[in-house]
Amino acid sequence: MTGPLRPVNPFMVQDPKQKARRLARALVSDLVVYHPEKRQQGLRDGTLPQLFKEEIEKSWQEYVEQVGGELAKSTPFWAEALNEILAGGNKVF
Repeated sequence: MTGPLRPVNPFMVQDPKQKARRLARALVSDLVVYHPEKRQQGLRDGTLPQLFKEEIEKSWQEYVEQVGGELAKSTPFWAEALNEILAGGNKVF
């Protein structure tokens, strides 16, 4: 065989920041999928942070567990995902 071996799935070997960004977006997307009415109400009333407080805390814990506290706290991925996906592009978080 010639050349370096390549992983079958390019997502299995990835930079930790890419993984963190992808995970943040996936976790926040789940909030939208599982709570569409609550999200609509929060967008309408400007109460997303209050309405989703518990869900966001649980998802944040999962995020930190998977990417590590240092990476989670030193990158903007979590807040970006909340603002882009949950808040529909508004700077709420």
